[in-house]
Amino acid sequence: MQTVLFNSTIFGPIHSRRLGSSLGVNLSPSDGKICSFDCLYCEAGYNAQGPGTSGLPARTEVARMLDEKLAAMRAAGQGLDVITFSGNGEPTIHPDFAGIIDDTIALRDKYFPQVKISVLTNSTMLGRPQVVEALRKVDNNILKLDSAIERTVQLLDRPNLSYRLPKVIEQLAQFSGSGIIQTMITRGSHDGEAVDNSTDEEIAALIEAYRHINPRSIMIYSIDRRTPEQSLQKVEKAELRAIAARITEATGIEVSVA
Repeated sequence: MQTVLFNSTIFGPIHSRRLGSSLGVNLSPSDGKICSFDCLYCEAGYNAQGPGTSGLPARTEVARMLDEKLAAMRAAGQGLDVITFSGNGEPTIHPDFAGIIDDTIALRDKYFPQVKISVLTNSTMLGRPQVVEALRKVDNNILKLDSAIERTVQLLDRPNLSYRLPKVIEQLAQFSGSGIIQTMITRGSHDGEAVDNSTDEEIAALIEAYRHINPRSIMIYSIDRRTPEQSLQKVEKAELRAIAARITEATGIEVSVA
């Protein structure tokens, strides 16, 4: 079974194809996975590997480790573009997520004031006011929407909590003009069912959702590493660029391809 990607709370910097030189913050266990989705394409593997034994990192420990890392990087003259919350699961699940964001902003301002703070979220915790307030404070609030068709979300993202797509789209719309929508484009099958969010029907539904949400920008991308569902196929850049052009023409929203 594929295991978690990151065995520490602070990791990197690594090169992100979407964000540049990125110092990662993993608010999930260092030896397990906790997520409200169980995506077929998740690079950290399926949730079935379990939550591990280390537990969620405490807010004080996240701040201490981030402080030490940023101080060392500045002393070494090391460059940095972004501090990114991602890791082995959904970061906004952490009960102290809002406080950790406040700590991170303060530490960023102390050591690297020009650096952006990004959060990669699957959008499932947008019913929590403290999560929404924290996401409004970061530079890049990157929100997942892989499909605007309920059945496809259930097949591809496999939410393990109550998930109603119309409600999620309304929650995403509260970040009108500021949020960034991220969409994974892939195709394949799972347990005998076809999974493909690159079809004309899928893109048309996404366009309608994007219009309603009105994000600052849209990121579309495809798989780049081994995935738990091995039948999934990478959608090549040329096709992604054609999809991006269609979206921009229909919505007027900037779309980047990675």
